[in-house]
Amino acid sequence: MRRPFALLAGALLVGALAAPASAADGDRSFTIEDPRITESSGLAASRQHPGIYWTHNDSDDGPYLYAVDGSTGKTVARLTLTGIGTPRDVEAISIGPGNRIYVGDIGDNLGGTWPYVWIYELPEPKELANATVRATQYVVTYSDGARDAESLFVHPRTGRLYIIDKKEDGGHLYEAPAKLSASGKNVFRPVAPIELWATDAALSPDGERLAVRGYFGGIDYDWNGGVPKRLGRLDVPLQRQGESVTFSADGSKLMYGTEGAGSDVQAEDVLGDGAGGGSPSGGGSSAGSDEGGDAGASGSVKVGAVAVVVVCLGLFGLGRLRRRR
Repeated sequence: MRRPFALLAGALLVGALAAPASAADGDRSFTIEDPRITESSGLAASRQHPGIYWTHNDSDDGPYLYAVDGSTGKTVARLTLTGIGTPRDVEAISIGPGNRIYVGDIGDNLGGTWPYVWIYELPEPKELANATVRATQYVVTYSDGARDAESLFVHPRTGRLYIIDKKEDGGHLYEAPAKLSASGKNVFRPVAPIELWATDAALSPDGERLAVRGYFGGIDYDWNGGVPKRLGRLDVPLQRQGESVTFSADGSKLMYGTEGAGSDVQAEDVLGDGAGGGSPSGGGSSAGSDEGGDAGASGSVKVGAVAVVVVCLGLFGLGRLRRRR
């Protein structure tokens, strides 16, 4: 996937400037310990096994899903999927009604040129142990042409699937057919704009709030019957490469994940009476402020980090100027 230039400076600063989790949510943040998980690109909280989070690598791993215990960071089960082709660019995972797991092989590193992508569906095992599980593979296309995407989620009540495409100037929410077909193409259609360069999204357990994250920020939406209405910003932690988000099983936390070996999953309180926090959309925040740079990150530490990024970039440019002389 393409990585924005700002990530270069951000990666240098994360270790020194990322705010530690508060005492209230420190017991829910965790570090993924499994050395096999180096590109955790999706995250889904299990409702059947509270405290367990499902994840997967981005690419070059194989048809594997990992169940990670949030209390220890250790993998307690690895599933090997059969009945599907070779995964290409797996970017998202979500759990729907009946404890059905949906995996989004929906990334497109070629910038939206693949004629179709895939979604895999499988039952979540009742017992957590290494196992081989047969999955159903669905072929997915878009009504308005191929595109890159990293966000997939399932409505917890209706079971309908949604994808948000990844575009620097903001994308769209795409809706699946009411029932997926394993024998034909499943055409997703745009239903609403999303004001973010989205790397993942999740619906709250009650299906009322939609959290959309980017690299450095996020937006809280009222689901509003499938036509999301912006409420405000999310308090997205500064991470090495922010790739995933899920609600905790009880809906009280938003869990933010990142790629990299030994990556952290950071918990943030869900603010207000729903899933989203931040300020209302009428409080001076504009759609443009969350695009590209994902300005939804908040807090004094994050503001300070942005200032240091500017200084670093300035020094970087000065160094290049000197080398040219």
